[in-house]
Amino acid sequence: MNFCILGAGAWGTAMAVHLVRLGHAVTLVPRRMEHALAMASKHENSDYLPGLTLDQNLQIGCETKPVVMEADVLLFACPSKALRVTCSRVSQHRGDAWNARCFLALCKGLEPKTFKLPHEVMREELGEEASIGYLSGPTYARDVAEGKPAAVVVTASGDQTFLEQVQTALSSDTLRAYRSNDLPGVGLGGCLKNIYAIAAGIGDGHGLGDNARAALLTRSLNEMVELGESLGGRRETFYGLSGFGDMIATCTGDWSRNRTLGLRIGAGEDAAAIVSGQRSVVEGYIATDCFHSLCREKNLEAPILSQIRAILYEGKPTMEVLTELMSRDLKAEERKT
Repeated sequence: MNFCILGAGAWGTAMAVHLVRLGHAVTLVPRRMEHALAMASKHENSDYLPGLTLDQNLQIGCETKPVVMEADVLLFACPSKALRVTCSRVSQHRGDAWNARCFLALCKGLEPKTFKLPHEVMREELGEEASIGYLSGPTYARDVAEGKPAAVVVTASGDQTFLEQVQTALSSDTLRAYRSNDLPGVGLGGCLKNIYAIAAGIGDGHGLGDNARAALLTRSLNEMVELGESLGGRRETFYGLSGFGDMIATCTGDWSRNRTLGLRIGAGEDAAAIVSGQRSVVEGYIATDCFHSLCREKNLEAPILSQIRAILYEGKPTMEVLTELMSRDLKAEERKT
């Protein structure tokens, strides 16, 4: 199968390495020309996956039209805030993309201002007839690139027979792909888990201990399920790879940018200064504000999310947040009926 990956960050590069290893034709397209030239000459993505040699069979592209002409599947590995403009460039050359049958987002975040999920942005830019969806799940990029075991979920609108072919093409003895038909749920899970990873990092940065982390993850899962279901996802999806599975990885992995942001905040640094001072996008920072606005608009209760937003955007002291969360009215643990 022929894959085109738009965006050469850590995750886009890792997927390219994985797919080439399986014998697929793969073109990886960095956003910047100088990045593309450096990768093509050094056979390494020194910006995002240093030390990993890229296979000679991996093609590095730089212009949109040539790379989409023969692709069967396009993977959007750009940050969520850049998804619309990336899709728009692809849309200009849809007439040349003769073989393109599926468009999958690897990004996990809402579009700022519109609060739209990636598949909603893709549908607007690529058209209602396009088969669009997600490749999601608990995937640390370097582990996937090095061939360590992992599992993902893939979902797309349209031709489900072709989706099964994509599932097969993605799968190997080190990466297992599952299908889902819950497009909103997969998208929501990938976005929401980043918020709770920031919360987990803050707790760890304060040294609150294992008991606090376990309680936070449990209550965060409950909040994610309730909120995600209210926003259109199916309840069971949030207990799967794109929900709880991704949340576990992102809340506990030392590689997690969202957890690292929380760790630094817990150690006393300013959130805005951290985000503005680094190259990699921390999707949870923007998502927290977007989902907070959505919750207010739809009158949805999300106490953990609301308090994390107060820390990130209002400078609320983290220990004050802990006190308020621990002092909320007592209630039964079971879901309300």
